[in-house]
Amino acid sequence: MAKILIAEDDLITRKVLYKIVEGMGHSVIMSPNGRHAWETLETNPDISMLITDVMMPEMDGRELIELVRAREEFQNLPIIIISAVVGPKAVANLLKMGATLFLSKPLKVDETRKYIERWVEV
Repeated sequence: MAKILIAEDDLITRKVLYKIVEGMGHSVIMSPNGRHAWETLETNPDISMLITDVMMPEMDGRELIELVRAREEFQNLPIIIISAVVGPKAVANLLKMGATLFLSKPLKVDETRKYIERWVEV
């Protein structure tokens, strides 16, 4: 069982992700914004994956990726970015910044599961 951190300000998307991840048998930690997610990562070094929205209050997904990738202990942490509003250039930039994968909203359950299975070591 992996520990997966979900940073998402939208309640409905958070619930969907929670059900997907928990249904796969993983442990879920929820963060309502990037700042909370960062603080959670700093105090939970055993997190296996970060799933984060791009646009969030307090700290957005871009800032969160920059902080995560700047720390040596998080260099190999898989990061899935989710968003409904970014275009191809923005996705390319997020991947260059260190995101592992991109999923567009609304999320497709099977696709989301496959992405998580591909990158999480149980």
